[in-house]
Amino acid sequence: MAGGVAAALVTRTGHVHTGICFDTACSLGFCAEHAAIADMLKARESEIATIVAVDGSGILPPCGRCRELIRQINPVNSSTRVIIGEGRVAQLSELLPFATAASVRLP
Repeated sequence: MAGGVAAALVTRTGHVHTGICFDTACSLGFCAEHAAIADMLKARESEIATIVAVDGSGILPPCGRCRELIRQINPVNSSTRVIIGEGRVAQLSELLPFATAASVRLP
């Protein structure tokens, strides 16, 4: 099924990029956030100011795979505003267990 979830993001320069999910029976699909990010990358941008995903019942927080992709596309995206619910916004860094590998210090 395609289009059960849609996502939109706004780049730091103010451009809007959108995407829809593509679900397959064998897990080869991709999330709406991934599609919106791919659209953004085609425009040679990588800094996301705000991102949101929705389905027929409302706003969805991004899955862990999407959260990690947002950060890996550009480390500055740790400060991306993620709309996680009606009237609820979090910084991406709040939604990840560790913002960077450097934050893990071994004895």
